[in-house]
This record gives sequence, structure tokens and C-alpha cells, in this order.
Amino acid sequence: MMTEGLNPWELVKGASIIVQIVMALLLIASLVSWSIMLRKRAELRRARIDADRFEEVFWSGGDLTAMFRAIDQGRRVTKGMEAIFEQGFREFQRMRQQGGFASAQLLEGARRGMRVALLKESDRLEHSLSMLATVGSTSPYVGLFGTVWGIMNAFHGLGNVQQATLAMVAPGIAEALIATAMGLFAAIPAVIAYNRYADQVSRIELRYDTFVEELSTILQRHATAPRAGHAPAVEAHA
Repeated sequence: MMTEGLNPWELVKGASIIVQIVMALLLIASLVSWSIMLRKRAELRRARIDADRFEEVFWSGGDLTAMFRAIDQGRRVTKGMEAIFEQGFREFQRMRQQGGFASAQLLEGARRGMRVALLKESDRLEHSLSMLATVGSTSPYVGLFGTVWGIMNAFHGLGNVQQATLAMVAPGIAEALIATAMGLFAAIPAVIAYNRYADQVSRIELRYDTFVEELSTILQRHATAPRAGHAPAVEAHA
């Protein structure tokens, strides 16, 4: 009888409405965080693969103008390093064709375009991470609230009983502790995922920032070149 009375599903169904609401909120938070984790995992993996592919093409020693035209004529939404390159080189070409700008102004315009693209990419990569942090930090307290409320109800029910036994109070305490367990179940994966993905985002952002500096150095060498001269090209890595 004790085993049947402490069946988790039966305890959840027999819990007070407040505890059931807490459990439902924790279940929803867990499902939301897991959906974010799966989506973010695929997104960051794709960002790393795209960065590797673009760097391979970029450092192959090709002509930057031809590379830019291929991206521009593709008429697709660019992401990551490709978006940073597109925005920076577009501004560089626009200012150079207009004329009247010093080399420092050309470089500053290109860097400004790249920084804007970098901020957009960083915002895209960091999107939803705050939700994981929120779930990880608040779920244990929400579960604790459900536990406290359930224990209060369990002891309140003993107020009119002359002789209390463990069998009378155990179900109420057990159902209350389920709320704590659900809070931890929602929080622990969210915290682990947040720390892991935040580190990965930081590493990708560092690669983007490094690329901005590398492209700036390349454009600086060609900023003073005549417009009809050689198009900017990348020296292939050894």
C-alpha cells in the first residue's frame, strides 16, 4: 500500500493546485530550455563549419573583388565571417569609387561596416542564451516554493488529527519534494548548456574579431592603390 501511495504520478495528481501549477511551470521551462539547447547546438556547429569553409576560401589567395561579386550576385542572406567580409568590403569599394577619401578614411569606413556586421552576428549567436541562464537560476527556487507549499499543506492537514503517523504525512511531503526534483531537473541541464554554449560563442566571436583585424590589415595595404590598379587579393597562408 505504501508503494502505491507514493507512486510519483499519483502524487502529482493528488498534489494541491498550487504545487501542480509549479510543476507545470517547471515542465514548460524544461521543455523550452531543451528546445533552445538543441537549436543552439545545431546553430553553433553550423557557425563553426561556415567559418572554417570561408577561411579556407578566403586564404586561398583569391581576388577579393571577385569573391565579393560572387557573394553579392548570389543574392542570399550571408552570415558569420561572410557577412562581415561583405559589409566591410562593400563599404570599402563604395568609398573608393566615390573618391576624395584618404586611405585612413577608407579603412575606417570598412572597419565601421565590419563592426556593425560583427555586432549583428554576436547578437544572433547570443540569442536565447539568457533564457537558459534564467531557467538555470530560477528553477530551483520555483521548485523550492512548491516544496514549501506542499509541506505546509501536509502539516496543516495534521492539525485536526490527534495522533499523527508517518504514513499520514509521507505522501504530502513526497509530493512536495517532487517539485524540488523537477526544479533541479530543469535547472541542471540549462546551467551546463549555458556555460558550454557561452564559451563556444565567445570562441566564435574571437574568430570573427580576429578576422576583422586581418581583413583590415589587407585593406590597409590596398587603400592607397590606384583605382585602376590591381584589385585587392589575399596572400595565401603557407
